[in-house]
Amino acid sequence: MHDIWNPWHGCIKCSEGCRNCYMYHLDSLRDKDGSEIFKTKAGFKYPLSKDRSGQYKVKSGEMLRVCMTSDFFLAEADAWRDEAWAIMKQRSDVKFFLLTKRPERVAEHLPKDWGDGWENVMFNVTCENQRRADERIPVLLNLPFKHKGIMCAPFIGRVSIKEYLPSGQIEQVLCDGENYGGARPCHYEWVKSLRDECAAYNVTFVFCGTGRRFVKDGKMYKLEGSVQSEQAKKSGLSFQGKPIEFKLVDDSGCPIPEDRLYKPYFGKRCNSCGMKLTCNGCSRCGKCS
Repeated sequence: MHDIWNPWHGCIKCSEGCRNCYMYHLDSLRDKDGSEIFKTKAGFKYPLSKDRSGQYKVKSGEMLRVCMTSDFFLAEADAWRDEAWAIMKQRSDVKFFLLTKRPERVAEHLPKDWGDGWENVMFNVTCENQRRADERIPVLLNLPFKHKGIMCAPFIGRVSIKEYLPSGQIEQVLCDGENYGGARPCHYEWVKSLRDECAAYNVTFVFCGTGRRFVKDGKMYKLEGSVQSEQAKKSGLSFQGKPIEFKLVDDSGCPIPEDRLYKPYFGKRCNSCGMKLTCNGCSRCGKCS
């Protein structure tokens, strides 16, 4: 996927949401151990890669989701993080989506010139259930980031964030069910309740997917593959709230005009996907044709 940057791979399980980790599952299919952590070779400098004409492959205005097969604030990655920060600073024209289950480690592992945050970085914490929401969101609200969000995935228990939304700091909430062996059910009522809380504060809520086991009106539905995101889209639960304004700048620190920013392309199949509200758009790989 063109919107993912994995500077390192592998992770250590640390909470309930990790039990059926998709990365561990996918690694196991290749006879690999997901707990083996390593710096990626070809992928580490992906945001800086260029095409034959000398232009960056990742365009100004695109968003890269960072460490989707690890955790950006994993202790085992401390030796590599400064270099990753430097790449994000160099690409001040690109948005970086950080996600962690370890917000307690963040304050001590920010760049020295961080100040009150960089405009091109959005920081998110995972809140798979109420316990983790109440543990991680207060830390999130006390950290110096320009943009903050919440990821309820895998969504394995009802979560209420209404006591945190009045702060005005939370700009987006993403929600998704669980997949692969042992997938725990996601309930429609949980999603609807969380969505309504976000809508009340004009905060964007994205129902990305149902997960493999979805419960509605007391009935369990078994859903596989793209059907999960399609059903999430059909539910109508996603909500477009106040736009997130990233003040992106070029190498010289000058604001980048709107007409020079990346405009995502969405193909026919994209219009039925629950991820569309938070997606970089189709990479035009040709698999759909």
